[in-house]
Amino acid sequence: MDFDSVGVHIESGLAVITVNRPTKLNALDNETISELFEAFTMVSADADVGVIILTGAGEKAFVAGADVSVLAEQGVLDGRTNSAHGQMLMHEIEQSPKPVLAAIHGYALGGGLELALACDLRFASTKARLGLPEVSLGLIPGYGGTQRLPRLIGIGPALQMILTGDPIDADTALRLGLVNAVFEPAELLDEVTAVARKILSRGPQAVTLAKAAVRRGADVPLAEGLRIETDLFGIISATEEMREGTRAFLEKRDPSWRR
Repeated sequence: MDFDSVGVHIESGLAVITVNRPTKLNALDNETISELFEAFTMVSADADVGVIILTGAGEKAFVAGADVSVLAEQGVLDGRTNSAHGQMLMHEIEQSPKPVLAAIHGYALGGGLELALACDLRFASTKARLGLPEVSLGLIPGYGGTQRLPRLIGIGPALQMILTGDPIDADTALRLGLVNAVFEPAELLDEVTAVARKILSRGPQAVTLAKAAVRRGADVPLAEGLRIETDLFGIISATEEMREGTRAFLEKRDPSWRR
């Protein structure tokens, strides 16, 4: 499938999805949001894909936010529609059965940070700047930022970012737990790819069910989350993948996974 604003490259089980609007700092207009939704739907359903990396084209930005020219003209109904459109994409990313890793270089602001928040793992370059500056425009985050950021880093730090609108640097993001690691810009994609390849070396069904256990259990009481884990543990225990993995361990050899 060909897109105007999004690139998709699949090789050896790894899909790289790139927001490709570098002259606009990869800003999310309605077309780009729709294309990203289609791209994630496509690769998430591809049995040959085990891990997805999300990044942005060019050197200046991962995604610098939503298209302000569109936001400036919206009213109540348009605002709700625009928010729902962006949230639909974030939900698709979050609920993908495949792990999604964000490679963040340059600006990840507004909708760009919200895009990264929907991913499972986030990695930043030393030059990354991350923030939710919507209040400086007389707006609030609308693509899930008010909900995902506090759940990830805590209400206090999240409110400081949201209410001031000030961006933070990569080291601060690492300290807050907003990103998993920080790398030099020239090394970022290679390092994220190495993490993706390590995940690809693990049992594919186990990876899918482990992500499902965490995602499904995140917003329910502990007792319910434990029941979810028990159910999924039972499911993986009935698979040939589990038998191959445990046999390989006992036989001191590498497992041979089927995708």
